[in-house]
Amino acid sequence: MPNLEHPAYPAADLLHLESLVPCRESQVSMLLSIFGERQQFSFPSIFIYGHTSSGKTYVMQTLLTTLQLPHVFVNCVEYFTSRLLLEEILIQLQSSSSDTEQTCPVHCDTLNDFVRLFKQAVASRELQDQTLYIVLDRAEQLREMEANILPAFLRLQELTDRNVTVVLLSEIVWELFRPNVGCFEPFTMYFPDYSIGHLQKILSQNHPPEYSADFYSAYINILLGVFYMVCRDLKELRHLAALNFAKYCEPVVRGEANERDTRKLWKNIEPHLKKAMQTVYLREISSSQWERLQHDGGEPGQLKGLSAHTHVELPYYSKFLLIAAYLASYNPVRTDKRFFLKHHGKIRKTNFMKKHEKTSNHLLGPKPFPLDRLLAILYSIVDSRVAPTANIFSQITSLVTLQLLSMVGQNDQLDGPRYKCTVSLDFIRAIAR
Repeated sequence: MPNLEHPAYPAADLLHLESLVPCRESQVSMLLSIFGERQQFSFPSIFIYGHTSSGKTYVMQTLLTTLQLPHVFVNCVEYFTSRLLLEEILIQLQSSSSDTEQTCPVHCDTLNDFVRLFKQAVASRELQDQTLYIVLDRAEQLREMEANILPAFLRLQELTDRNVTVVLLSEIVWELFRPNVGCFEPFTMYFPDYSIGHLQKILSQNHPPEYSADFYSAYINILLGVFYMVCRDLKELRHLAALNFAKYCEPVVRGEANERDTRKLWKNIEPHLKKAMQTVYLREISSSQWERLQHDGGEPGQLKGLSAHTHVELPYYSKFLLIAAYLASYNPVRTDKRFFLKHHGKIRKTNFMKKHEKTSNHLLGPKPFPLDRLLAILYSIVDSRVAPTANIFSQITSLVTLQLLSMVGQNDQLDGPRYKCTVSLDFIRAIAR
């Protein structure tokens, strides 16, 4: 029995739509209930939110295209100013009109011009008896535009006196959109993340024709068992599934195992997936490099330019600041004179190491240090003379922004800010080289 039912649309189209949007039947059913029939006025604005790769854009595009509903689809990242956005909506309306072969250039400087030109475009398409849907993907970019753009889209149906519904797609909640002066409240709808069962069902649909569905489903089950805790992104998982399937099939191709011998298949693919956790998911190498690595049977570190951590491009003094911060985090304060002064005097050999201090500082983690200690170590490890200019302080702020340093406490401390170094020893070694 089909899950999608609506008297205004053919059953065959709904059945086809259901096959295209697996695990999103409840959301599509809710949208069809809100849309109603073609000639009915729908809700003026709908706000759909959810995490990345939860199917928001795909479901809206598939729904509107499959049911052949008149719509305009615009990505707000691509059209990042109000003028570009409004003109693109009018251009798409004009290009889909049946009585105009070529699209004329559209100039729309203000919202009043948009409302006037929008009415003309809707009249030319003869859409007075149908609902027109304007879908704005990545709608959080609207907050960076003029203050009247978002409220105008939320009540565009009222401004134009036309049967139009604006659908906003975003990854953030509506509370971060709502203007301080108030506006028309849209109908909000949440797209939850795919569960592991949903991902298993969706990814298993892409099985190659030369292998059985059960064999590919067992492979997807192994893949999700490794990657699900660290990656819920459907696009990433689909990419990983396509990239590593050839390695999974190697024992079957060589005749060493059959499709039901899951133990041998797992032992063959397990070390390979562990390497994939460090490479492909982080996009540190291209797919062609990864396939070459599969064929050669080498380690990920053997490819030049593999690790993004060892090739972070930083300004000249930022590298020294990061090294100085690492030394300040992991070396006790009492050793600074011994390490960084040429004439530090005679060192008295006393047993001042306490019992708890004999533990490696790398096991205890980084310790906070003040700004003046960081600068003092910097001046001692840099050969040339460094003046404490605004450039140096701005680079410290940049390292905090990049999360290579973390600030401990508040900015309004009387004794100055304190920092911690958050990078590993391998990272510092790569920077020091």
